[in-house]
Amino acid sequence: MKNGPTFTTENIASLVTTGSGFDILRYFTLPDLLGEDAENILYIMGRNIARQAEINSYEDIVYFFQYLGWGELTEWKASNKERKFTLSGHVIEKRLNQETLDINLKLESGFLAECLSNLENELFECSEEIDGKDNQAVLTAFHF
Repeated sequence: MKNGPTFTTENIASLVTTGSGFDILRYFTLPDLLGEDAENILYIMGRNIARQAEINSYEDIVYFFQYLGWGELTEWKASNKERKFTLSGHVIEKRLNQETLDINLKLESGFLAECLSNLENELFECSEEIDGKDNQAVLTAFHF
């Protein structure tokens, strides 16, 4: 990946966009272009975005999730092997309650995995589980 601008908590707030444009790319354009590899590539893209982000604390991760329009990230469980986060809020509720698209959170999972890897100096991978009943998702980060 070529060196580009670094995303900081200061300059990320200057991005102005709506989520619908991003959703068109995520759920229509990328799958059309990449086929069955789209979800894996979204995960890698999330990791790559995190590599360009200036993340110095867990609060920075939460801030980025909010300003990127990905929802409200809350850690609720941590153990020696894994950490669990809830991703909730209006944007998540809207995505989960629509009936047209097959929702995934691969981009968000990749971003979180890379941020945790950088903060903890350990390799993390992240999985997702949609909880439609509570209109939220659980992101589980495993470290090796």
